[in-house]
Amino acid sequence: MIRNPILPGFNPDPSICRVGQDYYIATSTFEWYPGVQLHHSTDLANWRLVKRPLDRVSQLDMRGNPDSGGVWAPCLSYADGLFWLVYTDVKRLDGNFKDGHNYIVTAPSVEGPWSDPVHINSSGFDASLFHDDDGKKWFLNMVWNHVSHGVGGSPKHSSFAGILLQEYDSGAGKLVGASKNIFAGSRHGLVEGPHLFKRDGWYYLTTAEGGTGYDHAVTMARSRTIDGPYELHPDTHLITSKDAPEALLQRAGHGQIVETPDGEFYHTHLASRPLAGLRRSPLGRETAIQKCVWDKHGWLRLAGGGVVPALEVEAPGDAQSAPQARSVHHDFDSPTLPDDFQWLRTPFTERLFSLTERPGCLRLYGRESIGSWFEQALVARRQEHFAFSAETTLSFYPENFQQAAGLVHYYNRHKFHFLAVTHDAQRGRVLTVLSCPGDWPDGKLSFPLGAPLPLPGDGPVGLRAEVDRGELRFFVRLEERWHPVGPVLDASVISDEGGRGEHGSFTGAFIGMAAFDTSGAAIPADFKNFIYTNRDG
Repeated sequence: MIRNPILPGFNPDPSICRVGQDYYIATSTFEWYPGVQLHHSTDLANWRLVKRPLDRVSQLDMRGNPDSGGVWAPCLSYADGLFWLVYTDVKRLDGNFKDGHNYIVTAPSVEGPWSDPVHINSSGFDASLFHDDDGKKWFLNMVWNHVSHGVGGSPKHSSFAGILLQEYDSGAGKLVGASKNIFAGSRHGLVEGPHLFKRDGWYYLTTAEGGTGYDHAVTMARSRTIDGPYELHPDTHLITSKDAPEALLQRAGHGQIVETPDGEFYHTHLASRPLAGLRRSPLGRETAIQKCVWDKHGWLRLAGGGVVPALEVEAPGDAQSAPQARSVHHDFDSPTLPDDFQWLRTPFTERLFSLTERPGCLRLYGRESIGSWFEQALVARRQEHFAFSAETTLSFYPENFQQAAGLVHYYNRHKFHFLAVTHDAQRGRVLTVLSCPGDWPDGKLSFPLGAPLPLPGDGPVGLRAEVDRGELRFFVRLEERWHPVGPVLDASVISDEGGRGEHGSFTGAFIGMAAFDTSGAAIPADFKNFIYTNRDG
């Protein structure tokens, strides 16, 4: 059996392709660097991260990109001996405009080397590439209409102006011929995320609709010709939880079809698992997969019937989801950052961190304030469990209150809790908590610890966070014992729906290490280790 989600934690917009016996899934990374996560499997049940391909300035520079901007909805495919990766870099997402630029990079192997990008267009996001059996290549993306009343306007959802199709000349590296709007979507609205699949002379178009909240859905249509007209699936939607509030996988939508070597069919999709009794999803939008069958009329349907996604589905062959390690311990004794971790926006890592300046430590250089959209020294990993602990040992010697470093439970600039070592003019080196519990758009801080806690001596400080569903508790290690710091904090706000609400942000919670120095001195902070432990029952 396959146990969903197959990619837990923030891993949305799964694009899947098969090459021989190997399966690959690309997922969105938004403002987190390097861009795009590529995962590999041989059985659809067990996956490992193999590459983040957008890892240099010529491919991706997101300094200044807003929260939940950056890399949206990649599309991974294989043809002509190459992997093809399409992605959107979104520079603005609020208001009437969505400034997003679509690119293609290629590589002979998933591990690389990946090419410099070719800019394709900027007319909308969620782009994909389809390789037809006659050798032609077709580029699709949703069309964004800024001259509209937007979501909830009249007509409803008029900003989402359909799916655009145009031929792509790979030799010339550009679109050719006329573009055509081939699909306006269903009455459900907000059509995006297009992927094409060809079978028995039919072109099957799967799209995402309903927005990436609780009305999300996979919508299917088909046509005998690639440019339409497309007829809707008899049920409109292939996968959705919009009418099943009791389902454990919510917000299901946006995915792609894959065929196994034995002719079985599966469809990936994103989903979230909100906290019980709350419409808040701290693990973000995760990747799940459903087994599908074709009915006698040539329409794809869930193998289990209906449209609601299942937690467990039959795997091809005798695959079974393997148990994961209970605890992951990093000592930073390698010159490269462990694959668990990412940072924010910038390709210039030497200004943020070093693993060689002090061997055996991750050194962060304090840069701009926590939540900066430009240069923020924050290195973190995804939260993958509802209950977990994380701890680190920090050596840090601040000289004024503008310098701070520590352990952070982070979503974006207006959703985080930060246990920080800093300096107080009266008390010297102290411990404080900086919280931003969903204050959008201002991002005002609260200080739940009240008066800072003086730290004895000048040695390393052990910091710990324990999260249990919607509750967060910080701890400090003093004289080899852990002591609680401050009150229980609201961990549920570190979620997609926290603060701004359901459609306001769509990444996921991270736990990690951060440092800032708003004096501009770039004071270093050295982290000896990082331990993440799954505490789900």
